[in-house]
Amino acid sequence: MGLPDGSDQGPQQTQALLSATQEMELQRRDYHVERPLLNQEQLEDLGHWGPVPKTYQWRTWFQCSRARAHALLLQHIPVLGWLPRYPVREWLLGDLLSGLSVAIMQLPQGLAYALLAGLPPMFGLYSSFYPVFVYFLFGTSRHISVGTFAVMSVMVGSVTESLTEDEAFLQGLNATVDDARVQVAYTLSFLVGLFQVGLGLVHFGFVVTYLSEPLVRSYTTAASMQVLISQLKYVFGVKPRSHSGPLSVIYTVLEVCAQLPETVPGTVITAFVAGVVLVLVKLLNEKLQRHLPLPIPGELLTLIGATGISYGVKLNERFKVDIVGNITTGLIPPVAPKIELFETLVGNAFAIAVVGFAIAISLGKIFALRHGYRVDSNQELVALGLSNLIGGLFQCFPVSCSMSRTLVQESTGGNTQVAGAVSSLFILLIILKLGELFRDLPKANRVDLLIWLVTFVATILLNLDIGLAVSIVFSLLLVVVRMQLPHYSILGQVPDTDIYRDVAEYSGAKEVPGVMVFRSSATMYFANAEFYSDSLKKKCGVDVDRLISQKRKRIKKQQMKMKRMKKAKKSQKQAASSNISSVSVNVKTSFEDIKSNDVEGSEAKVHQGEALQDVVANNQEDDKAATVITLKSLGLPQPGFHSLVLDLSPLSFVDTVCIKNLKNIFRDFREIEVEVFIAACYSPVVTQLEAGNFFDDSITKQHLFASVHDAVTFALHHRKSGSNSPVLATKL
Repeated sequence: MGLPDGSDQGPQQTQALLSATQEMELQRRDYHVERPLLNQEQLEDLGHWGPVPKTYQWRTWFQCSRARAHALLLQHIPVLGWLPRYPVREWLLGDLLSGLSVAIMQLPQGLAYALLAGLPPMFGLYSSFYPVFVYFLFGTSRHISVGTFAVMSVMVGSVTESLTEDEAFLQGLNATVDDARVQVAYTLSFLVGLFQVGLGLVHFGFVVTYLSEPLVRSYTTAASMQVLISQLKYVFGVKPRSHSGPLSVIYTVLEVCAQLPETVPGTVITAFVAGVVLVLVKLLNEKLQRHLPLPIPGELLTLIGATGISYGVKLNERFKVDIVGNITTGLIPPVAPKIELFETLVGNAFAIAVVGFAIAISLGKIFALRHGYRVDSNQELVALGLSNLIGGLFQCFPVSCSMSRTLVQESTGGNTQVAGAVSSLFILLIILKLGELFRDLPKANRVDLLIWLVTFVATILLNLDIGLAVSIVFSLLLVVVRMQLPHYSILGQVPDTDIYRDVAEYSGAKEVPGVMVFRSSATMYFANAEFYSDSLKKKCGVDVDRLISQKRKRIKKQQMKMKRMKKAKKSQKQAASSNISSVSVNVKTSFEDIKSNDVEGSEAKVHQGEALQDVVANNQEDDKAATVITLKSLGLPQPGFHSLVLDLSPLSFVDTVCIKNLKNIFRDFREIEVEVFIAACYSPVVTQLEAGNFFDDSITKQHLFASVHDAVTFALHHRKSGSNSPVLATKL
């Protein structure tokens, strides 16, 4: 086999860009391969193919050591891992402001969502305290806000209202309607927690792999629709019957419409005014967000204003507007769940457990991807389950992750669950001392606004739990049709050929020095994109994320050092300028010194002035010179390869998640001074990459080669050119 004889290719904007002359010369050249025709049997014989030895992971399960025990402890109680390393100076202020902002939202939402669940409002505050603090200890997401959530409250409300309508059920519990609903709610929370903890321990978290981004967005939109419809009765002051099961949303809308003649005008006006105020405050926050340290708390201001107006005007007595009523203060002792209700609630508890987890892990994944960390889906199940399990003992109803509060927690500077702990402590203060101040709050509360208009018809028509099941089953069917279990491999060159095979299977295949070739046996899309990146970083033998983190820290130190140097140079320049001025005066009088036979003194002063001028000039040149920072100059280990080739021949299609993942791979490996190339893409895949805006100024079609061997050959010859690429160097 012969390779093209040497022509150096130099970069223009990236390492793979060629000058026009070199590109034309390269197009006129080709390489020729002379080898016998190889069938699969001959290829295996030439490459010394052999099966990969099997490894049995279960053998490691029974190994005991101090390190393993420590790892298990940190895995199941994550707070012990991150809290001791908490960067107080960088993150504490942001977490405090974020926690207060979330607590301001959590107060009215807790009161309102308790009403959606058919419970006295005080239990909404309990559910905003205990579960949040438990999640702080056991959760792995840094940004989601756990607590009361409208979707969960609606599901709980459908259970409590349907059961307590039965007189025989109330007699069996020997309780009033309100007491019976509370008992059903906290028993339901306990069961939900049991299911979630159990599913987490058996690693049921794998199901989140099949929750694609379109599915999550459509499902949350449908949930918002259900929340909107569930609050219509509070907006109009009517009392329709409770409906559950398929088409319950349709029945609720029809019944509310039938009762519109019974609308309470005071309730409608209160809801309208509160809605207008919230919208205006939101628009004001968007306009002034650059000038405000934290958003104006529209929810809290509306809450305080509505309570004050209700108390002063006597809305309940004069206009028949329902109010929250008495709110008891202080904590309550734990109670045991009603075991006799387990059989009745087990089906609803499982549905609520799955729905709550699906919402929480979906939002957790979105924010983890945005901020560059990972959430453990199984530990999230355990954390959410313990939140509901322990919350059930303190008379809380089932909780999950709130979409609106999570957005506020992230946008106001929250970095960790310290923000959640701060918000829970604020709610504790309300429970202990301030709850009674909100007894006159009107019940016409705000609704979660619709974010997206597209929804799954199944979720709208068949209710939340059945709609989620249909969505997941449909997604699984698509996955079964389009995907097999992938096998990730590092490829090596079979001697004297342009063929590349798995080095674990072919002992004769050798990795090309300085170039790593990586391939997956399956197409990459939303379900396995994360696994693709993880396997790539694991097999390349470099802890990419840790190396990037160390590089950024050291660059930050270098920047601080350069700032100090610039300040020192500036002071030197000022001192030099003043010295030059004084020397120039002496030079002017030096001719009189010569006349007085003081020649040596005047010459010394002239030389001194020239030297100071040279110092100033040199300092100016140093300021203009850019400092190039590399891993080597930072004292960090360099990867054992300079180029990475991704064999994308198995790709039959790409989606938005795949494109984002490929861009992230380019970004991460370039940051550790490794250039990335892709090879063997089929034409439809290239078309999809173009449609997804994959190519830009930094990633062009010159990074894509017809075959793996073309990419490897280019990488080797380009490396020999010895030029420094702006992509691989950091300038300060």
